[in-house]
Amino acid sequence: MNSLPVGSVDMVFADPPYNLQLGGDLLRPDNSKVDAVDDDWDKFDDFDRYDAFTRAWLRAARRVLKPEGTLWVIGSYHNIFRIGTALQDQGYWLLNDIVWRKSNPMPNFRGRRFTNAHETLIWAARDRKVKRYTFNYEAMKELNEGLQMRSDWLLPLCTGGERLKGEDGKKVHPTQKPEALLFRCLMTASNAGDTILDPFFGTGTTGAVAKRLRRHFIGLERDEAYAAAARKRIEAIQPLLIEDVAPKPSKRSEPRVPFGLLIEAGLLHPGTVLSDHSGRLHARVRADGTLSAANALGEHRGSIHQVGAAVQGAPACNGWTFWHFDAEGGRRPIDHLRRQVRARL
Repeated sequence: MNSLPVGSVDMVFADPPYNLQLGGDLLRPDNSKVDAVDDDWDKFDDFDRYDAFTRAWLRAARRVLKPEGTLWVIGSYHNIFRIGTALQDQGYWLLNDIVWRKSNPMPNFRGRRFTNAHETLIWAARDRKVKRYTFNYEAMKELNEGLQMRSDWLLPLCTGGERLKGEDGKKVHPTQKPEALLFRCLMTASNAGDTILDPFFGTGTTGAVAKRLRRHFIGLERDEAYAAAARKRIEAIQPLLIEDVAPKPSKRSEPRVPFGLLIEAGLLHPGTVLSDHSGRLHARVRADGTLSAANALGEHRGSIHQVGAAVQGAPACNGWTFWHFDAEGGRRPIDHLRRQVRARL
């Protein structure tokens, strides 16, 4: 990472060693051995060594992140709290912690603890002053059937045909992450054409998903067997069409349309009477882009929002969705006309 240019990547996804500190073989009730993480890359002499390692790679990642870039890091209870402290100590600004709930977790065979059924992801901005980091809120909402996506994600472990195996039938990598998890992270915090860095590339899940979603990627991996498996895997990936990966634009990114522009465009005329959805409350359109209304609460004149709030006796109102005009087929909100103007713009 230290050889990469400063501010050259849009997003970092990191799946570092968890420092599991396994004390011996893990056996199932039938005494068969569990294929646990006992590789040398997950072993550290003590917490001080692990913390120094963590601080070093986080410092390098922050250097290569663009000012508005974000970092994701995943871990378990063995390491994620230590990483969270290091993130804050180095100036990162924590945006969310995501709980990945595993729909098919490995049981606790010894029966001495709860089943470890989740891992934690931390999503962090490069620093607290950043306000314009990428967050494809509308896309995440659509993925969640129109509801705001929560910070607990129910996804299965990497199994079946997705799990890479060697000629001996054994797993190529013990902690291969599911593509669905990376898909959600990349769709959340990056766009087509962005560059994603994974400093613990393993068998290339980040690269495979990035290529499919038309992101560029940089993968760093020192294990030759893992790197070879990643290359082979990624070569077989076909990128999606660009129109299929573009996220739904947020409302904030759309051009601002004043209510008066609807009058200037001839979509509404001065003197038109607007009503609420029920047809009970009314207001009259004026040539200067304001509304006027009168009811038991008094005489009202002002913007579509001010008059909408006043006739209801409410503290605030979204006039675009409150006020309706008569159209073929019934009443429609004036936001329908605003969308027509935006389409022209």
